[in-house]
Parts: sequence; C-alpha cells; structure tokens
Amino acid sequence: MAPARKPLVTGLERFLSKDVKKLRGKRVALLANQATVTRSLQHGVDALKASLGESLVLLFGPEHGFRGELQDMEAVGDALDSATGIPVKSLYGCKEETLKPDVNDLRDIDVLIVDLPDIGARYYTYAQTLAYCMEVAAKADCHIMVLDRPNPISGSVIEGSPLLSGFRSFCGYAPVPQRHGLTLGELAFLMQEGFGEGEDAIPAIECSLEVIPCENWSREMYFDDSEQQWVYPSPNMPTLETAVIYPGSCLFEGTEISEGRGTTKPLQLFGAPYIDGSAWAAAVSDISIDLEGAILRPISFVPKFQKFANQLCGGVELHVTDRETFKPIRWSLALIYAAKQSYPKEFQWRKLAYEFLDHVPAIDLLYGSAKFRELADAGAPLKDLMPELESCEKSFALKRKPFLLY
Repeated sequence: MAPARKPLVTGLERFLSKDVKKLRGKRVALLANQATVTRSLQHGVDALKASLGESLVLLFGPEHGFRGELQDMEAVGDALDSATGIPVKSLYGCKEETLKPDVNDLRDIDVLIVDLPDIGARYYTYAQTLAYCMEVAAKADCHIMVLDRPNPISGSVIEGSPLLSGFRSFCGYAPVPQRHGLTLGELAFLMQEGFGEGEDAIPAIECSLEVIPCENWSREMYFDDSEQQWVYPSPNMPTLETAVIYPGSCLFEGTEISEGRGTTKPLQLFGAPYIDGSAWAAAVSDISIDLEGAILRPISFVPKFQKFANQLCGGVELHVTDRETFKPIRWSLALIYAAKQSYPKEFQWRKLAYEFLDHVPAIDLLYGSAKFRELADAGAPLKDLMPELESCEKSFALKRKPFLLY
C-alpha cells in the first residue's frame, strides 16, 4: 500500500503558522482576491488582520476586484473593503496606467504580501499584476513577499508557443509558453532574474523578493490531489476542469466566436449563430495534428451576456476524457482554424482593443506572434505550426529548471 499523501500546506498557511509575527510593527499591504483562503476557507485578509492588527494598512485588488465581483475586462474602482474597512487600491481600472500601483503607495509600505491563486496559463493576468508590482516595488524600496500556491493544472506539463517581444501585453509579460507549469512564486523568481534570449528577453526586476513555498506539493499533482477546496479565482473559472481547458480556450477571446461566457460552462462551450456543431466537430477531426484526451459534443446554447447575448448559437462542448494526454492549446488552435476554414465569410478575428491595446490583434497577443493568424488566413496547414510549439516546449523545459522550487 502506498503511503498516505501528506496534506498540502499553502504559502499562506505556512506563513501564518511560522512567520507572520516578524511583520508586526511594519506597514504591510496585501494583494489578494476572493480565492486567497486557508484550508478552512478563512479569507487571508481576515487571518492576517487577526495576527497583524493595525500593521495591515492597505489592500490591492487585481482584475475582477479584491472580492472577485466583476467580469473580465471590467474596470474596478478604489474602495474600502466592506469586511475590514481597510482601503483597497484597484490594479485594474479604466486605463492602462491603473495596472500598476502608484509608487507613492508602495513608498509608505514596508512589505507587500502577494497571494493570488493562479491558473498556470501565461495570459491569466495575475502574473502580470505581480510583475508590475515588482517593478514599482523596486523603485519604492518595498519588499515583495509571495505566498505561493500550487499550479492547479500540475507543474509537469508544458505546452504552447513563444511570446515575442512585440506581442507582450497584460496577457503576457514573461516569454514562457501558454501552459508553463510554474507556480506564481517560481514565476516571480524568473521575472526577478530576467528571462529569455535576445530581443525577446525580459530584463531582471531588481526588487527585494521573498517566496514562501508550499509544503507537500509535487509537480505532477493537480488541484484535486491537494484535498483543498476549490474557490473560483475569477468569475469564469468555476471548476478545475475549466482551468485544465483554459490555456487553450482563452485563445477564443481573440475571435468573435463565443467562448461560453454568459453560460453555466464558460470556456468549455464554443459557438456562434452561424455554426453547425456537427460540421465543425467533423472539420476538426480532419485536421492532421495529434488531438487526444477529449471529445467534441455538438450543442446549442444561448449566452446571457457578452458575445451573442440572447442569441441561439450552434457549437461544441469540449469534454476532457484524459487530462494527461489532453493538449488544450492544440485543441483550441484546431477549433479556431477549422471555424476559419469552414466559415470564411462569417468568421472574424477580434478587432476591438484587448487588455488596453488596440494596435495588435488580440489573437496575436494571445498566441505570442502573428504566425497563427497569418497561417489561418492563408489556409496553410495547421500542422505547419507544430514544430514551433514542440521546439518552444522542449526548450522551456530546460530553461525553467533554475527557477523550480518543487
């Protein structure tokens, strides 16, 4: 019989049990959201307030807000936290400048604690928020302390394409694949050190950084191996299955095909009024790339907000049957490619500004270059992209090793 797995201890829980007292008497801020909880589901701000008292003076909220009330790309304002009365500064307002904290706010802070449950995808904006905080903290002489959490979709799988320098944005800061297999703490060390090669590299962020690692997490674990309770880290991330699919399904944000927002299965349903789900699924099956671990089920659905609100859409649901062989980015590339080829008159790439940028197509920001869009527009075989993905994945597996904590 295999020995029982020891309970996972998050960085927050480890810090509360061992190190929190050393911050008493300092001026402390917390960057967190609604999923910043202990095993018993106590919010981190309440646990820290109980230990630090008046030393906890300021809160920061990422996209969706400190309590996670707002949808994607909705501006969040400053406020007072209703539960604690502590001021909350938004790091996701109505213009690009609001994505970074004001340097004067951090000059008054000794330690900024960051505990943001991440999803393990390059374009999930919390990693970018951390990077921007690190940049400002370096100027303000503020210490950053990251309370680490597991990568919920495991730390052993890498998939995706390169991020080129001209395509960096709030949905991609560090030149890592879309599914990078790192924790937020590991990403913090990577960004502090600087990473990448040539013009695509990011410079080192010379801030004072400390990471409190998890205990009893290993890289092959998924979130449901941890015996922790899932708390959605953003409004359209309701389940672990959603998170497993998300490194691919977020690519649909670069198109005018619905990714299921406004339904009960966001980022798992895909479609548009002009799509026949059965024909779309058949077109995907004809694409000559390796697609395993999932089944497409033709469906109809009516989103209640965002794309095609209150309109009947045909499409598919992506059912994961084996998450060990499932490659979400390849599946989503195949779905988008098949839609583009099957419905050339109706299909559209997103043209509106995306994460405050309007001079680069959203799909290019998400893919990391213009290569996928240009290939799909030209009707060239999707398999022509596979060598780039394979090279990126193999290269990153080696280059990330110095930053691994687990």
